[in-house]
Amino acid sequence: MLIDRFGRAIEYLRLSVTDRCDLRCNYCLPKGFKHFEEPDNWLTFDEIERVVAVFARLGTRRVRLTGGEPLLRRNLPQLAARLSALPGLEDLSLTTNGTQLSRHAAALHAAGVRRINLSLDSLRRDCVAEITGSDSLPKVLEGLMAAKEAGFAPIKINMVAMQGVNEQDIEAMTAFCIEHGFILRLIEAMPMGDTGRSAHYLDLQPVMRRLCQQFDLVEQAKSLGGGPARYWSSRDGSFSLGMITPISQHFCATCNRVRLSVDGTLYMCLGQEEKMELRPLLRAGIDDAGLEAALREAIELKPERHEFREQPQKLVRFMSMTGG
Repeated sequence: MLIDRFGRAIEYLRLSVTDRCDLRCNYCLPKGFKHFEEPDNWLTFDEIERVVAVFARLGTRRVRLTGGEPLLRRNLPQLAARLSALPGLEDLSLTTNGTQLSRHAAALHAAGVRRINLSLDSLRRDCVAEITGSDSLPKVLEGLMAAKEAGFAPIKINMVAMQGVNEQDIEAMTAFCIEHGFILRLIEAMPMGDTGRSAHYLDLQPVMRRLCQQFDLVEQAKSLGGGPARYWSSRDGSFSLGMITPISQHFCATCNRVRLSVDGTLYMCLGQEEKMELRPLLRAGIDDAGLEAALREAIELKPERHEFREQPQKLVRFMSMTGG
């Protein structure tokens, strides 16, 4: 397996298939941003499949398709089908903003994607428009229900909770997820690039205490996926609420993931700059043994932890450049 120098097994790859997005969430991409990666620099489906196959041989069991907005990548269900057939890969999932999901949900499920995380920060149409720069809520809800109809399970709602922006919507989102059988995950805004640093950070610790009391939730030991969320559930187990707290209570000691950007850059940490460029190696004809050695070398670069709290100005790249 891939074991980093701090003893962490890397069994989770977050794979960005595009850095482009049809929304402009104000904590992710600046308004008017146009400096996207040129398509000639995107990893091809053949290159992606080859890299993921080597990861799988080295013990990586989970792959999440991300972006940008991954459903903007043409023929994504075809790539999903190729990846889901790889030996050793046990879990293929997708993170999406939902705007394109109603058209692709059935094909993605047929291709082997089983779990969906959908980004939705409010159920108020005006609030969603303010955050995303688009009146997108109707399309997102349509995609969400299409995913439910297609049979995805679980479906997780990712809500970036921001002080003075949507914190008043958390209870309504909780009730919505209870009603529809979705898992809700509250996420603290991260200071990535100028957009992330300008987000209205909200400490989720007191929020969680309030929700536990209001909805009678108890902390659960079971993990619901390969990510860093800690979960609470209703006493009958019918509803789960997760919390991702990179600032107020970081989870670096158990970090099990790396991120591959659309241009083939392998990032070891969301909040640090350690990376390895795989595209030049692939296009220079590296064999599988060399690629395996490169991945092992890359994992040795993985830092012990991020420094979001200590050095919030450190990271200049945007979230969409890294992959969600």
